[in-house]
Amino acid sequence: MILAHKIKLDPNNGQRTYFAKAAGTARFAYNWALEEWKSRLDIGGYVTEAELRRLLNSIKREKYPWMLEVTKCAPQIAIMNLGAAFANFNNNKAEFPQFHKKGRNDSFGLSNDQFIIDGKKIRIPNLGWVRMAERLRFDGKIIDAVVSRKSSKWFVSIRVEMPDAQPIHTVTSDSQAVGVDLGLHNLAVLSDGTAIAGAKPHKAMLARERRLNKSLSRKQGAKEGEKKSRNFRKTQLRLSGLHARIANIRNDGAHKLTSMLTQNYPIIGIEDLNVSGMAKNHRLARSLLDMSFYEFKRQVIYKSSITGSSVVIANRFYPSSKTCSTCGIKLDEDIPLSVRAWFCPVCNTHHDRDINAAINLRNNAVSYTVSACGELMEVVTSMKQELNIING
Repeated sequence: MILAHKIKLDPNNGQRTYFAKAAGTARFAYNWALEEWKSRLDIGGYVTEAELRRLLNSIKREKYPWMLEVTKCAPQIAIMNLGAAFANFNNNKAEFPQFHKKGRNDSFGLSNDQFIIDGKKIRIPNLGWVRMAERLRFDGKIIDAVVSRKSSKWFVSIRVEMPDAQPIHTVTSDSQAVGVDLGLHNLAVLSDGTAIAGAKPHKAMLARERRLNKSLSRKQGAKEGEKKSRNFRKTQLRLSGLHARIANIRNDGAHKLTSMLTQNYPIIGIEDLNVSGMAKNHRLARSLLDMSFYEFKRQVIYKSSITGSSVVIANRFYPSSKTCSTCGIKLDEDIPLSVRAWFCPVCNTHHDRDINAAINLRNNAVSYTVSACGELMEVVTSMKQELNIING
């Protein structure tokens, strides 16, 4: 099992300069390799990332001597990342790689033999010891690290290979299952009726974001080709800091919810929402993306592998909202989002829309993980099935 711990760094001014140089070197190497790769493709040829790394090593002392000022891992790992990007493109998992832009996702990688962790310090080649905000919380074999910048702050993400965790769950009854219905008003509604409110940080800080964007547009440097003034960069930094704060609040809510679910329930039923399709509705897009449904799904899946929970993902066409959780009848027509409650025409049960959907997700999760005699049965992950099972 591989886990990553992201720790805030506390560098001095000289170390910040080094980080910026290393990130710039990684960006240059990535863009240089992408240009070489595209030129080979244009003439019908092909090249590998290993060939490009050897080529850069052979010419960098003569053409790019400034690369020697930072760790050798910065350009090498950047080209390896390009190779992974092309592999994803060839497997239809991602778009064609694009050139990296300065100031956007600035980062550089380090192999495990190029840094040392000692308590709340990390030693980086050609730089020395840099203070960290906390100790590495995982014990195991260190694989690699990535130093990245978010707004004006620097972080290091350290990946550690650890022995597989012992599951903390043992299923003894169906009551240990939970269904989770994600929504726009509440982040989630559980099958037991519990509603977890969403923080909605973007909505709360939208007015401030608009003021900063308006202020930024008036500064020298806002127009294309115009030299950026110091005030432009200051405002740009404040705006990026606001976006970082919004993302942190959103991720914090998702982490607390997914940790609670995976630590308390051995069977979790969720649904596979078509977020990209739903976001095309411009009336819902802002509220939808502010809830970060995909991040919730990603976190609950990887945390379930640690706690031993089984996550059952219902197909996006599964009618969780318009199926009666009492008698099982399915309505012929869709229920508009404005309708928050309805009566079953067969058993006359009054349903809260969200709670009813959560109960249906729980029932389906149980039916796909527990056999008729009540014993836990083995399930296999398959995107072609009506329900996708991801075992912890």
